[in-house]
Amino acid sequence: MPNSSIKNEAQYEALRDKGYSKEKAARIANTPDAGKKGGEAKPYEEWTKDELYNQAQNVGISGRSKMDKSQLIDALRNH
Repeated sequence: MPNSSIKNEAQYEALRDKGYSKEKAARIANTPDAGKKGGEAKPYEEWTKDELYNQAQNVGISGRSKMDKSQLIDALRNH
């Protein structure tokens, strides 16, 4: 049964098949540009602090309001 909260259901199912947890697979499948191929999604270093903050908020990183840009990047990569 499709989950309406998952933006990219095929990617979600593929990640689940690879052994990813439901939470991590959903987070990846719901990330804008996550499914783009060929390096089209720009690296975090090219994002503005506001973009990084919003992404951190989307994935539920706590303490983000006190983080600078490099801390946000590290938190997003390690979440």
